[in-house]
Amino acid sequence: MTILYFCVGLVFLIIGANCLIRGASRIASFFGITPLVIGLTIVAFGTSAPELAVSAKAALSGVTDLAVGNVVGSNIFNILFILGSSALIAPLIVHYQIIRQEIPILIGLNTLLFAFIIDEALTMPEALLLLTLLASYTIFLIWQSKKESTQAQDMYAKELAIRSPVKKDSSLWMSIFLVVAGLFLLVLGSDWFVNASIAIAKAIGVSDIVIGLTIVAAGTSMPEVATSIIAALKGERDIAVGNVIGSNIFNILGCLGVIGILAPSGIQVPPSVVNFDLWVMLAVSLACIPIFVSGRQIARWEGGLFIFYYCAYVTYLVLASKEHDALPTYSATMLSFVLPLTIVTLMVMMLGKSSKDSG
Repeated sequence: MTILYFCVGLVFLIIGANCLIRGASRIASFFGITPLVIGLTIVAFGTSAPELAVSAKAALSGVTDLAVGNVVGSNIFNILFILGSSALIAPLIVHYQIIRQEIPILIGLNTLLFAFIIDEALTMPEALLLLTLLASYTIFLIWQSKKESTQAQDMYAKELAIRSPVKKDSSLWMSIFLVVAGLFLLVLGSDWFVNASIAIAKAIGVSDIVIGLTIVAAGTSMPEVATSIIAALKGERDIAVGNVIGSNIFNILGCLGVIGILAPSGIQVPPSVVNFDLWVMLAVSLACIPIFVSGRQIARWEGGLFIFYYCAYVTYLVLASKEHDALPTYSATMLSFVLPLTIVTLMVMMLGKSSKDSG
């Protein structure tokens, strides 16, 4: 039964993501809202519903390690694995708004979150502030899209050569139905997928914190995986990128904000998360800057680099949880060779792009 739930859940995720992309694109076309903003709001928030549901349930049950691990792990997974996989399918064009606005916001929120939980706790006032920021951010995006939608659509057509295949006369109610049906299938499929994944993980003896950072994080991010990959295949590359960045913003503001209020005794953050995983989440966000700025796209090789680092991160977590003898050697290799080589490569890439632009 566990394997059956796992497979059926995955099928529901794929079907639900397809419905959500179709409905969201039609709504964007109907109201004249840019697909990028739809990706940053409706699609991103909707596909983050499993993270919110799982984290809220864990918080109410007093299992705050799982709740926090789910959010942090999902944000790392979203950028490294989802953007990496999508870029391998088709190089992703990064819209100017992502570079100018969303990436700085995401980095700022990562820094704010770090300041909040450096004492290994998230208080209710801090959680309320996160929810207030979420409401303000959403209102700002809607206002911005209404003000600049025509200009943005023209820029898409001119600079990115992307035109929505959705007809303007598409039925609004059918579009709403597709979004609702897609979200329903995403949530149901994700629930089955995660429960089956947890059962499998426990059967092989993986610790709770590793389950939260990997199995649960990846499982609840399956809607983002399906949505972004299908968007990339359909040519909606702005939705593919916007979905990931918007989901990360929602995870910090929405998920942590809600569970910070629901947790009976507040959120206690494991020291390992504060000392390691939060730094990884911040570093991953910062790594987007040179990759996104260089050529304003995520090339296939950069997508492969993202996936490599996610595999390296998961390997570290597994080795650390098992206190494996290979952990010191593995860590030393990553810190002294792989990371410096990557940094040099990114710097050379940026300098090369700057020289080309100036020439």
